[in-house]
Amino acid sequence: MEQKELIERITEEVMRRLQSGSAEKKGAAAGQTVPGVISPAEVARYIDHTQLKPEATKEQIETLCAEAKEYKFYAVCVNTTWVVYCAKLLRGSGVKIACVIGFPLGAMDSRAKAFEARRAIEEGADEIDMVINVGALKSRDLLRVEEDIRTVSRACRSTTVLKVIIETCLLNDEEKVLACQIAKKAGAGYVKTSTGFSKAGATAADVALMRRTVGPDMGVKASGGVRSYEDALLMIRSGATRLGTSASVKIVTGEKSGENY
Repeated sequence: MEQKELIERITEEVMRRLQSGSAEKKGAAAGQTVPGVISPAEVARYIDHTQLKPEATKEQIETLCAEAKEYKFYAVCVNTTWVVYCAKLLRGSGVKIACVIGFPLGAMDSRAKAFEARRAIEEGADEIDMVINVGALKSRDLLRVEEDIRTVSRACRSTTVLKVIIETCLLNDEEKVLACQIAKKAGAGYVKTSTGFSKAGATAADVALMRRTVGPDMGVKASGGVRSYEDALLMIRSGATRLGTSASVKIVTGEKSGENY
């Protein structure tokens, strides 16, 4: 009964939010102050400079960290195998280390996710980007989704930032709202649109919906398909407070990039 009542309540809420106006659907987050002109240097501080490809080499990780230091990106985002090396390369730089957990499917046992998160934090990760159990969400097993997030949260330190990847391209709007509500209830610091490894990435409409759902005090990270300065500005104006991208250098300098994340 608890889950049924929760679904009914949030379904009513999402319908109200989806009817909140065409301007919002185009990407203006309700109740948010839309930023004016943001310089490339300012955009850089929103960016998690990302390298998550399975074929990533040591040399590519070295380049990632060097670029993060040079352009003052907020963080690098890597798989767990590279956390120790990034911690060595970034020591004293002020650049944070974000690490993906349960990536990219999210269908792992919660205890395995928690172990992975705990180990990454011990090795130097400042932030954890975990993928939710999408199948549990779509099955309306909301308590399982919440407990999955809480299990990883309990593995984090008080200083660790936990971001919850909801994989928006696999969800309808009602499910996006449910995922955001559950992540907020479970104590996450951010909700994040995408892994970048599924059918599609971030959209301004999804970012705006996520912002309206979680309110002004929780972070929203747009990831996947943010490839230009214009893309970055649109996501920020839609409510994103962090951007995940491998096209970071192109975004802040205008240089060409073949990356798609």
